[in-house]
Amino acid sequence: MRYKESMRQNCLLIGFLMTAMLLTGCGAEQAIKKGDKFYALGEYYDASTQYKKAYSQTPAKERAQRGQVALKMADCYRRINYTQKAIAAYNNAIRYKQTDSLTYLHLAQQQMKGGSYKDAARSYQQFLDTISSLGSEDARRYAQLARVGLRSAQQAPEWKKEGSQYTVKRERLFDSRRSEYSPMLSGEENNQLYFTSTRNQASGDEMSGITGTKNADIFLSQKDDKGKWQRPEVIDSDLNTDWDEGACSFSPDGKTMYLTQCRTDASYPRYATIMTSQRSDAAWSKATELQITRDTLSAYAHPAVSPDGQWLYFCSNMPGGMGGYDLWRVRIMEDGLGGVENLGSAVNTAGDEEFPTFRPNGDLYFSSNGHEGMGGLDIYIVKGEELKNKSDEKTLPLLQVEHPGYPLNSQGDDFGMTFEGLLNQGFFSSNRGDGKGWDHIYSFYNPEIVQTVKGWVYEQDGYELPQAQVYMVGNDGTNMKLSVKGDGSFTQQIKPGVDYVFLGTCKGYLNHQEHLRVEPVTESEEYVLQFPLASITAPVLIENIFYDFDKATLRPESTVALDKLVTLLEENPNVTIELSAHCDYKGSAEYNKRLAQRRAESVVEYLTAHGVAADRLKPVGYGKEKPKTIRKKLTERYPFLKEGDVLTEEFIKALKEEEQQEQCNQLNRRTEFIVLRTTYGLFPKK
Repeated sequence: MRYKESMRQNCLLIGFLMTAMLLTGCGAEQAIKKGDKFYALGEYYDASTQYKKAYSQTPAKERAQRGQVALKMADCYRRINYTQKAIAAYNNAIRYKQTDSLTYLHLAQQQMKGGSYKDAARSYQQFLDTISSLGSEDARRYAQLARVGLRSAQQAPEWKKEGSQYTVKRERLFDSRRSEYSPMLSGEENNQLYFTSTRNQASGDEMSGITGTKNADIFLSQKDDKGKWQRPEVIDSDLNTDWDEGACSFSPDGKTMYLTQCRTDASYPRYATIMTSQRSDAAWSKATELQITRDTLSAYAHPAVSPDGQWLYFCSNMPGGMGGYDLWRVRIMEDGLGGVENLGSAVNTAGDEEFPTFRPNGDLYFSSNGHEGMGGLDIYIVKGEELKNKSDEKTLPLLQVEHPGYPLNSQGDDFGMTFEGLLNQGFFSSNRGDGKGWDHIYSFYNPEIVQTVKGWVYEQDGYELPQAQVYMVGNDGTNMKLSVKGDGSFTQQIKPGVDYVFLGTCKGYLNHQEHLRVEPVTESEEYVLQFPLASITAPVLIENIFYDFDKATLRPESTVALDKLVTLLEENPNVTIELSAHCDYKGSAEYNKRLAQRRAESVVEYLTAHGVAADRLKPVGYGKEKPKTIRKKLTERYPFLKEGDVLTEEFIKALKEEEQQEQCNQLNRRTEFIVLRTTYGLFPKK
C-alpha cells in the first residue's frame, strides 16, 4: 500500500478479514456486492475491478444503475490515483445523472491532476453553485477547497509558462514497474539513498487489495567508490515486514531512523503509526512504535526531525486540526517527547498537509493539496528562520508559505524532498505523467548562490572527534551550537558580509578558535576550516620545531608552529603547560638532557616574549629518558610500527633496516607539551 494514498484516505486499515468469499457469479448484481465488500474493507483496487465488471454487464437502458456503479468506480480510481480513469468514470456518472454532493469537487481535483485546467475551473464553479446543499460545517470546508482550487485552475497555466530556476530530471536507475517515493539521503557524504517502493522485491507474497501492488518496503541505493549510484536493494534486516513500511527520515547523528508503518489486524482497526529503528554497525533493528499521544484512533505518519534534533514533525488527522491531515510537531527531550503543537492555519488547510522534510539550513518543505497549486500534492516551503524564531514560544504564530513553482511542482503529486548538503539540489518523488498514478524518483537542481563553511574537528595528532561541538557567533547576531557528524565534520550555511568566530570544543581537549570573514560571491562557495584539538591528558606534539645542529637556537622556520602555540594558549587562558624537549639515544645521557633543557627553555623564552605569562610555562628537558610511545594514527604513516610500541634504544636497534631506525630516531627528537592545570587565574593568589 502506498503511504501517500493510505495516509490521504485516513490510512485506516482493515480491522477484520473476510471469512468467506462469495461464489463467482456472472451477473452485475453479484459483482456490485463483491465490490461493496472490498470497498468496505478499504481494498479499493479490488473493488474497482468488480465495479468495472458490473458496469460492463449492466445494460445501457439501466441508466440509473450504470450511473451508480460509475460513481463507485470513480471513487475507487480517485483513491488509487488512476486519474484518467477516475475522470472518465465521474463523467459517466454525470451523464447518467447519478451524482452526489461531492462529485463535481472530486472531478475538478482529478482534472487538475490531469492538467485539464479549463475543465477543472468549470467543475469547481459547478460545485460552488450547488454548495448550499451541504451542511454548514462541511460546506465551509469544501467551499474553501473549491475556491482555492478555482484560483489554482485559473493561475496554473501561467505558473507553468513562467517556470522557475529549477531543473528536474527523472532518475530511471531507481525505477521499477511499481511506485518508488519519499527518497531520503543519508551517510557522511550523502552516499546512501533510502526510499519506499512497492516493487516486486518487497517482502511478502500477496498483492494488496488496496493498490494492486505489494505492500511497501524501504530500499537502499549506495554510491560506489567512483561516486556512481548502484541499483537499489531491499534492506536486509528485521526493519521491513510483510506490512507497509516507508517514508523514513533520520536523526542528525544518523543513528535513529523514524518511519511510518501500517499494519493489518484480524480483530480491530489499525492506523498508521510512527516507528523508530536503531542502527547497530551496518544493520537496522526491528522497528518499535513511538507513542506521540494516547490517541489510538488517529493516524500518525511521515516523521521528520529538525536539523538541530529538537523537534519531530509529522502529519496526523488527530482532533484539533484544520481539515484532513495536518502538520504537527512535538519536542524531542532526553526523557521522551513533549506536547504536540499544530503548525497553524497558515500551513494547514481544509485539505491535506503531508510529507514534511527539512533542508539542512532549517527550511521546512511539505506537500499539500489545500493551498493554491498546480494539481494534486504540491511542494511548499517555510523558511527556517521563521521556525527558529518561534521555537521558544508557546504557540506557533502564522508562518509564511512559499510555492517554488514549476517544474518542481506539476499537475501530479509532488512530495518527499531530500537535499545533498546545503546546496539546493537533491531528490524528490512525483507521479507526473504516469497513467497508473505510480510515483517515481526525480532529481532537482536550483542554481542559487549558497555560501557554506565545512569544518573538521579532530584530536591534534589523532582521529576525528564526533562527540565535539562547535559554537558559531557572527556580528549579525548569529549565535549557534553546531553538532558534528561521525567523521568529525560539520557543514553550515553562512551569509556574505558577516564576520564569524568558530570555537571547537570537546570534553578532555583544549578549545580551538577560527575566524572567518565572508565576502559576497557570484557563485556558490565552500570555506574549509580545521579544528585540531589538543588533548588535556596526553602529550601533544608541536610539529615543525627546528633547532640549529647540536644547539638550542630556534631556527626561523619554527616561528609558524610557535605562533600557533601562542594562539592556543591565548584561546585557553586558564591552562598551564609543561614544555618538554626530547632527544634520541645517540650521545651521552647527561649531555642530551642538558641540550634538551636548553631547547625547552628557548621555546619558553619565545612564548613569554610574545605575551604568555611565564608562570604558565614549565620547561623540562628529558633527553632520551622518555622515548616516544606510538599512537594508532602514527601507524598509518609508519606501517612497520604498531600502536603501543615504545621507541627505546633496544627497540630501534632491533629493526633490520637502517631507514626505519633513523625514522624512529627522528620521532624521538621532538618537542611536546602536556597540560598541567586548567585552573590558572580562576582563584585569587594567597
